[in-house]
Amino acid sequence: MKNKLLILLSFIGFTASAQELNKKIEDQIKHKEVMLNQCTREGIINFPEFKASYDVNYENYKVDSTQLKDLKKLAGDKKITVVMGTWCGDSKFQVPHFIKIADALHIDKNITFICVDGNKKAENGLIDNLKIERVPTFIFFDKKGQELGRITESPKKSLEIDMKEILTAKTK
Repeated sequence: MKNKLLILLSFIGFTASAQELNKKIEDQIKHKEVMLNQCTREGIINFPEFKASYDVNYENYKVDSTQLKDLKKLAGDKKITVVMGTWCGDSKFQVPHFIKIADALHIDKNITFICVDGNKKAENGLIDNLKIERVPTFIFFDKKGQELGRITESPKKSLEIDMKEILTAKTK
């Protein structure tokens, strides 16, 4: 019984210290409510500041189907971290496109979304080692956690082609 109580208390302590998903704050730089830290897809796409542009940009984006077969094979076991701002025009444009590609590839379980404030910061060192300068930043990792590459702010060619080039390149 004593061991069960200790396990339960440990679990409660861990849960209380875990970061809040879909956290909203009043941003002192942007002077509006923004999302911060790790967020779910549902939290982001339903956030009022983001939703209107998300709906239009997701619906209107035409996925490059010629790239999907190769991308499906390449992206299967990769992890992707998307660092974005719900306040950011480039995030409002590129993230819906990326999500539509992810939906076509059925890789949504491999994606982590992290929202930043107007200073491009998150709490508790969440992105300190990611060297984020602009958002959105799409970072691709192999199954060992090594960064393969990133797309920062907007793609050079297209999201699909840039993703394919990153995922076919050798691990750094």
